[in-house]
Amino acid sequence: MERFYWSDLSEEMRKNALSRPAAIADDKLVASVREIMAGVKSNGDKAVKDYTTKFDGVSSQSFLIPEEKLESAWEALPDADKTAIETAKSNIEQFHLAQKPQDISVKTMKGVYCRRESRAISTAGLYVPGGTAPLVSTLLMLAIPAKVAGVRNRIIVTPPAKNGQVNQAILAAAYRCGVTAVYACGGAQAIAALAYGTETIPKCDKIFGPGNAWVATAKSLAAQEPGGPGIDLPAGPSEAMVLAGRKSNATFVASDLLSQAEHDTLAQVVCVSTSSDKAQEIEDAVQEQLQSLPRKEIAEQALDYARMIIAESRADVVDIVNRYAPEHLIIQMKDPEMLVPNIRNAGSIFLGPWTPEAVGDYASGTNHTLPTYGAARSYSGVTLESFIKYISVQRLTKKGLKNLGPTVERLATMEELEAHRRAVSLRLETLND
Repeated sequence: MERFYWSDLSEEMRKNALSRPAAIADDKLVASVREIMAGVKSNGDKAVKDYTTKFDGVSSQSFLIPEEKLESAWEALPDADKTAIETAKSNIEQFHLAQKPQDISVKTMKGVYCRRESRAISTAGLYVPGGTAPLVSTLLMLAIPAKVAGVRNRIIVTPPAKNGQVNQAILAAAYRCGVTAVYACGGAQAIAALAYGTETIPKCDKIFGPGNAWVATAKSLAAQEPGGPGIDLPAGPSEAMVLAGRKSNATFVASDLLSQAEHDTLAQVVCVSTSSDKAQEIEDAVQEQLQSLPRKEIAEQALDYARMIIAESRADVVDIVNRYAPEHLIIQMKDPEMLVPNIRNAGSIFLGPWTPEAVGDYASGTNHTLPTYGAARSYSGVTLESFIKYISVQRLTKKGLKNLGPTVERLATMEELEAHRRAVSLRLETLND
C-alpha cells in the first residue's frame, strides 16, 4: 500500500493521494457500447442473442427463464442457504418498510391547497452481475425494495455462465423475492434491452444495479437519451475506506480492506490511520491474509491502487473522509459515533470493530447499492424512494384565486408572458361580474 503522511502533503499532493484509478469509460469503450445499443435498438432479440453468443459464448433460443426453474432452484437449495436468504430478506424488508413515504398536504394561503402524493414506478430493470462472482446479495438488495415500494413489473437480467445456465442461487433468490421475470443475458446488450425493450424483454422506466465498465457505460448512455430510462446512481469499481486508531485490531482492519479488494482488479481500498506503527501492523496483516485468499490475484491487482494515509488528528481524518467521499466507510476508532455528525460524504458507514463492511453487503438490512468514484458527494445509495416518484397536486377555491391571482399576474408581467397573465385575469374578471 502506498503510504502518505497527510501533514507533509501540499494541496496538490493531497488530491493525488486521494485519486482513484483512471476512468474506465474511455472513447473506444464508449464507441463500442454505442454500437451494441444501436444494434439492440434496431434488431431487438436477435441483436441480444448475437452479442450474448459473441461475448458470453452462449447460444440460446430464449432468454426467459421459466418460473418452474426458479421454483425448482429454490427447492433444491440447501437448508442452510435458504435460512441465510430468509434472514437477509427479513432484515432488508424491515429496513426498507420503515422508509415508506408519507403524503403531505399544505394550505399555503387561504383557499390555496397543495399536496404531494407518491407513486411507484411501473417497471424496474434490475441488473444482477454473474461474472466472476454470482451476486445473490445484489438481487436481494434490488428486488426486495422494488416489491416493498409497489413496483408492478420487476425484471431481472443476469448473464449466463459458459454452459448457458444462470447460477442456481440467483434463480432461487429470484423466486423467493417474487420477481416478475428473469432473463439470461448480461452486459451492455442487456442494459440496451431494458432501455429500449425487445420482442421478449420489456422496456423499463428505470434501471438499477452494478456491473462492469460496459454495463456502467450503457446505463449512463441510456439515461442521456431523450425519453430514456432513469438509472439508480453513477457506479464504478467498488471502494472502501477504513479509519484505524492506535488500538484498532489490525487483523479486523486488514480483513475489511481485502473484502473490497477481492471484488475487482480496479477496486480501491484506503486506510487512514492515526498511528504509523498501527499502519505497519495493518499492512503486514493484509499481506498475511492475502496469501490464502482464493481470489488472491484479483485482490493483489486491486492493492496496486491501495493507499495508507497517516493523519495526526481526528479533524484531519474527517477532512480526508469528506474529500474522498467513500462508497463504504468503516470506522474502527475510539468512540466512532462521535465522528458521524461531521461526516458529510459517504455511501454507507460501519461503526466499531464488530461491524465489518460485509454485514452491509449481505444482511444487516441497509442497501449495498451505493455511489462510487466520489458520487457520494451528491448521491445516496439505493433506498425505497429510488423506486418511487412524486406527483404534486394543487386546488384553488374562488377565494384562493382572488388571493393569489394578483401575485401570479404580476410575476407573469415581469416575465413578459401575457398568456400566463390572461389565464388568471380572465378568471378573475368572471369573479368580479
